[in-house]
Amino acid sequence: MGTAATSTDGLRRGEAAAELRRRLHALGFDTVGFAAVADAVPGGAALRAWLAAGLHAEMAWMERTAEKRLDPRQVLPGVRSMVLLGVNYAPADTTVRSPAWARYAGYEDYHETLRPALAQAGRVLEELYGLGPADYRYYVDAGPVLERAWTAQAGGGFIGKNAMLIAPAWGNWLLLAAILTRAELPPEAPRPGSRAGVGAHCGKCTRCLTACPTGALIRPGVVDARRCVSYLTIEHKGAIPRAWRAALGEHLYGCDVCAEVCPWNRFARASRSPLLVPRPELAQLPLREILELTPERFAAVFRRTPIKRLKLPGLLRNACVVAGNSGDLRLLDPLLRLAAHAAPLVRAHAVWAVRRLVGGPRGDTLLAAARAGETEASVLAEYAAAEGDDGRAAGGAD
Repeated sequence: MGTAATSTDGLRRGEAAAELRRRLHALGFDTVGFAAVADAVPGGAALRAWLAAGLHAEMAWMERTAEKRLDPRQVLPGVRSMVLLGVNYAPADTTVRSPAWARYAGYEDYHETLRPALAQAGRVLEELYGLGPADYRYYVDAGPVLERAWTAQAGGGFIGKNAMLIAPAWGNWLLLAAILTRAELPPEAPRPGSRAGVGAHCGKCTRCLTACPTGALIRPGVVDARRCVSYLTIEHKGAIPRAWRAALGEHLYGCDVCAEVCPWNRFARASRSPLLVPRPELAQLPLREILELTPERFAAVFRRTPIKRLKLPGLLRNACVVAGNSGDLRLLDPLLRLAAHAAPLVRAHAVWAVRRLVGGPRGDTLLAAARAGETEASVLAEYAAAEGDDGRAAGGAD
């Protein structure tokens, strides 16, 4: 195994870094930055405060991996540098359709499509710096790394009031990856104000804070996951709390509202990265078709997409909520069938959706057969809760 401080082809340190940057761009990464690993991890204090306040909801893995996030040396002993990479995923068509999907869901799963390029990036590090495979580790938004804070440290952008990394040249639409390495890379010279506090480049703008459907941005740069639409529709595995169902509106999978309203997106350009595989047909799926998905159809349609990790009951749960908010009485038939679905999670949300569409009394009549055969406590609790709340949607009754 070579040493991290020596380039095998004799390139000087700066020349090696320039060649590394060039080849990483050639692999398809839109942004490349280097940061030196120091004792003070950027964003560490904010992470501790966020966890202490319980704002991570049921994401227990955030707590389990907190110490590694706060000390990269626990992830890779001897680490000296971070390579921070970004891939622009802004779509060419910015139309928000109903039901609404998070924009990254319009591609094949980026965790999978970026990984081969990261493996190639590792081999470039080996070649230029005399490393072995044990001298670096890479992650695609799924490891114990504070990617946003490190990318800001490397001059790749700043943390906005919406808690997202905002890159002046790309807006809000960057997927982030990180490589921890024992190579000593020259850290980026800080741009003026690039390491300022959260929202420092947002000025007086508060569009993201006021646009959040559930008020999850409780203060600039701080997200309460317990009420965040993205968390509720993706990470949360149980019933969506009744208090937030109406606020979910048309959001079927994730939410981009706080990013979409950001004025920095005037600089965004449609993605041309070879590392992303567009799946535009997903945004064209009618809500009724989603409500009628079978396990076989779900597997076929969402193969290789990020939605597959939600699994069919989770997607049907979300679809029931969106249907209940739609005011579309044509969706009653599939909802009534879902009130007898094998998964209690789906049945409970179908009950809520039917009653929200037509009101309590008529809903009770339509659901009578399903309720007569119901034995699951969580679903019976939904029926009981619904009795005092018809949740009528505007235009949802005839």
